This record gives sequence, C-alpha cells and structure tokens, in this order.
Amino acid sequence: MTAPSPELSAPPPPPPPSMRLRELVFGAACAAAVRAAARLGVADALGDAPMTVEDLAAAVKAEPKPLRRLLRALSCYGVFAERPGGAFSHTEMSRLLREDDPNSLRDIALWCTEPWTWDAWPKLDEAVRTGRNVVEDLYGKEFFVYLNEDAPESADVFNRAMTTSSEQSARDVAALLDLSGASSVADLGGGQGHVVASLLDKYPSMAGFLLDLPRVVDNAVPRLRQGGDLAGRARIVPGDIRESVPVKADVYIIKNILEWDDESTAKLLRNVIEAGGPGTRVVVIENLVDDTPSMRFSTAMDLLLLLNVGGAKHTTDSMVGRLTEAGLTVGDIRPVNPYLHAFDCTVPA
Repeated sequence: MTAPSPELSAPPPPPPPSMRLRELVFGAACAAAVRAAARLGVADALGDAPMTVEDLAAAVKAEPKPLRRLLRALSCYGVFAERPGGAFSHTEMSRLLREDDPNSLRDIALWCTEPWTWDAWPKLDEAVRTGRNVVEDLYGKEFFVYLNEDAPESADVFNRAMTTSSEQSARDVAALLDLSGASSVADLGGGQGHVVASLLDKYPSMAGFLLDLPRVVDNAVPRLRQGGDLAGRARIVPGDIRESVPVKADVYIIKNILEWDDESTAKLLRNVIEAGGPGTRVVVIENLVDDTPSMRFSTAMDLLLLLNVGGAKHTTDSMVGRLTEAGLTVGDIRPVNPYLHAFDCTVPA
C-alpha cells in the first residue's frame, strides 16, 4: 500500500492574521448562531443518526433554507457536522446543547447571550475608561434589580444557568475536599444547595448550612427542605451574606461570588472571619483569568462582569492578596476541575 503523500496528510495552515481578525470581529455571529440553535431546540431534535435539513426544519418549526445556513455556520466551529449529501449530525459540542445531556451547557449558552448582553457589549470601551459597570446607566437600576424587576425571563435563564453550573461542579467540589475533621459546613451564596447536598452525602454525620438570598433559597433542592432525606442535617438560612453571616460552622465555602466590587467582597470576608472565629477553615473556589486551559472563557466572563456589576475575575496572585488583606491565612491552592481552583484558608489565632 502506498503511503499518503506529506502534502495530503499535513494539516491545513492556520489562517493569516487578516482572516483571523475578520473572524474575530464577527464573533457576535457565532454567539448568535449558538443562541439561535439553543432556542430552536435543534440539538434536541437531532438524534443519533444524521438528519436532513428538511426533517430538522419540520421538527423545530423553521424554514429549511435559513436553517441550513445556520447549521453550516455552526459546523465551521465544530458545533454540528455537515455530512456528504447535506445531512447534519451531532458533534461532541452540539450534544452539549441538548437539555437531556448530563453535561448540558444549553442554559449557560443562553445566559451568556441574553438580550441585555447585546446592549452592554458595545459599551465596553466606556467601562474600560471608567472602571464602572454600564448596566446602571443603560437601565437606571443595579443589575440584579433590573433582572428581577424588568427582565424576569432573563432572571429565570440566569437561575437555570447557575443551577446547571452548581450541579456539575458540586460533585467535583465534594470529591476534592477532605472535611473528615469537621462537624459542620456552611455554603455562602450557595444557590440551591447542590454543594451542601453533595458534602452531606459524603459525610453522613455532618450538618450543613445553606445561605443565600430569600428568592434563591426558596428554590433549594427538595432534599434539603422539609421532608427531604437531608433535611434533618440541613438548615436553610435566607439573607444577604454581604450584610451578615449569622451561622457558626467549622468550614465555610465561598464559591464564585468573590467577583463583586471590592467593598462587597471585603465586607463578606470580614463577616466570615467574625462568624467563624480563630481556627475556622474557609475554602474559596473561583475561576481564574490566569488559568491557561480556560483563559478564553474566564477572560470573557471577566469582561462581562465589568459590564454588568463592575466586578472582576481574579488571577491567582490577586486572589491570594485579597484573602490575605482580609486576614485569612492561605494554604493549599488546588484545581477543582478545568475551570475552578480552590484556595484553602484558615482564620488565624
């Protein structure tokens, strides 16, 4: 058998800088295409076997010709694949847009492309000049007030996206943390309680606290609420942890919330230190903008935080500095998964 010639087997050369920059400035088209596919439910309609555009269009109630154009654009990025003859099939990425995929990113894809983002991104230069969020000038309200009062559908998308993220990372957090010497754990800003539930499963004698805003903990996972199998060891505490942390625990977990403005972050850390006292363990879990595997994602989220709340993602050094300034002693720093790192801290004597 004749070996393939080097010319045939070599990968194609990368696009020249002029073409790459053209691709980048059309990044909004790619984001909009992912959003459109998610809203249409294309990934859910597409089964394991390739489907014609006509059949897909009938399933999602769309016109075949524009749907082909949408799928062709997405296939350039590895989201769906065009087959010989014009049918389309799933790829590893397109499956992540299915609602029933255990690692689904559908709600996160929608959250990152919600209508308010298209209002805010063009004002990034203004946010860079001033260091302030642009949402309050756009809508006359603080970001989360705007979401809940004026954009309830977007608020629902946010809650679903955070639930998805928490469900997927809770298992990784529980697997990483050794809390065998602790009798209680408190998850601050813990959403619906997926991390607490995972830790209570791992440690059958441990008590757990879930603290978050009332509208959030009202939707805590049923296992933690009255009648749930973990209710006897769980306590749900509604309130604003930036105002106070009204529970004492051996371990406090702070996950993905130390990205607000500096004043709110410093106040929360003071509240934790005051509530726990000397010797208390504080585990801070965050995305980092200097984490190579996820830098494109985390730096984009960093800019989005600047736009909506005036917040920021951290580098390793800036996080250590923030925690140290608050009065914590920083110990081990370990990856939780490709997107998160855990900073294991203690309150000094």
